[in-house]
Amino acid sequence: MLVDSYVKWRIKDVKQFYVSVNGDETRAATRLAQTINSSLRDEFGSRTVRDVVSGERDKITVAMRETANAEARKIGVEVVDVRIKRVELPVEVSESVFRRMEAERKRVANELRSTGSAESERIRADADRQREVILAEAYREAQRIKGGGDARAAEIYGKAYSADGEFYAFYRSLEAYRSSFKDRSDMLVLDPSSEFFKYMKKSGR
Repeated sequence: MLVDSYVKWRIKDVKQFYVSVNGDETRAATRLAQTINSSLRDEFGSRTVRDVVSGERDKITVAMRETANAEARKIGVEVVDVRIKRVELPVEVSESVFRRMEAERKRVANELRSTGSAESERIRADADRQREVILAEAYREAQRIKGGGDARAAEIYGKAYSADGEFYAFYRSLEAYRSSFKDRSDMLVLDPSSEFFKYMKKSGR
């Protein structure tokens, strides 16, 4: 990981500072930087990336400040503050992480598509089954109603025939004539003596 941090320090013991680093601020800063870098590695090495990024920066900076102060006292300085400014992955690691994330997202997407497709097939099959059941029930009801209507019609025809058989036969023949000659282009080829013309021959009556 790439970590950008800074440290604020001040000289606390001038005598010790001159004895340890000959009063050279650069040498003091170098020693502190080495200490901070070592502390950073220790702290980051004991935590996951999620811990570092999400919510443990304060704990890390406190531990780093304590470690740095222990070393700083040896050269007569005091560490005032240590801060982590930025934490990020190297480019090659980032690309690898992004590829893994992309692969995982694709896997999840494919899994969701598969689940959705299976659910779609289940719903479609259930809808087809319900459609067949509804059609079958509708057909059964239609046949029941039709059967009842046919029975009622037969009953009415029977009563009409019983009341006046001759009139009933005459009426049925008229119905047959109406159906047969409803279109001028219709043509029938029948024997003139056919029963079909029975009432036409008796038109005088």
